[in-house]
Amino acid sequence: MFIGHFAAGLGLKRVAPEVSLGTLFFGAQFLDLLWPTLLLTGTEMVELAPDAKGPPLNFTHYPFSHSLLMVMVWAVLLGGAYYGLRRKVRGALVCAAAVLSHWLLDLIVHHPDLPLAPGTDHRVGFGLWESLPISLSIELGLFAVGCWQYCRATVATDRVGSIGFWSLMVFLVLVQLGNAFGDPPPSVAAVAWVGQA
Repeated sequence: MFIGHFAAGLGLKRVAPEVSLGTLFFGAQFLDLLWPTLLLTGTEMVELAPDAKGPPLNFTHYPFSHSLLMVMVWAVLLGGAYYGLRRKVRGALVCAAAVLSHWLLDLIVHHPDLPLAPGTDHRVGFGLWESLPISLSIELGLFAVGCWQYCRATVATDRVGSIGFWSLMVFLVLVQLGNAFGDPPPSVAAVAWVGQA
């Protein structure tokens, strides 16, 4: 799941128009921004799996960035931080929902590798990565709905805003297609550094 997370950020703009799109994207992608840092420090682990269905990765240990319990903690912390800065309850709740949406969307496509809590062995995932056409259709469909919801919630104030928005949307689709059809990463470090970028 990549572009589907951005879809969540786009769609949530309609619920809380006062929250910037950048903040919504940050919330929806927060786990995947945290994860590469934890990879680089050796706190979490992934193995390259070039023949895997879906991403060429085997997610072996990521309880602090992607377990359901920790996702709830991150959601509360991010929502609390937003509230501390802006004093807007709805915005804080939407930021927390953006973080939670990440795990729920991952649940749909991931193999059963999502931990429920640090220290537990039970892992979940519906495994739609087994089918590239299905998983890609779901993500691109979510993204189309997210764009539609965003465009219903806000209007660019000038041509630069419109061109910038649609340029970003095209860029995200190209990254999604590159992820789906590109070569596997050369190393775990490369995965982490690209994630940081």
